[in-house]
Amino acid sequence: MKIWKGYGSEHSMNLVMIGYFKEARDAEEAKKLLDQLTNQIMEDTGGEIDRVPKDRFTDTMLEFLSKVNLHILGPAELEQFLYDVQVDVDGNKVVIITDEVDVSAFLKVLMDKGARVEVYSAHYYPDTEYGR
Repeated sequence: MKIWKGYGSEHSMNLVMIGYFKEARDAEEAKKLLDQLTNQIMEDTGGEIDRVPKDRFTDTMLEFLSKVNLHILGPAELEQFLYDVQVDVDGNKVVIITDEVDVSAFLKVLMDKGARVEVYSAHYYPDTEYGR
């Protein structure tokens, strides 16, 4: 009999991130950008996290980031867009729900687009409108 010893993670953060924008159209534009980033990363990697370069951008990603004037992300953060993340727009808010804790890329994009951002674990705040 073998006993496996190792480190595991439950990925049960139940993280909620809300980007509050001044206008609903700003929230829509931020959501559109998050969707475009996800689509570009899917194209570059086939949706496989282990194919996301950690130390450099692909040529197509670099071209995309330049086109949308987004220069705040690091190559290692791009895999976050392949995680199981729910992104919705609710009026002037972009609401992101995930079980992951590594969400710096989403935070950077929301703030770069002018959001005031609130982040919390719905485990500790179960009476809020969002979370699972």
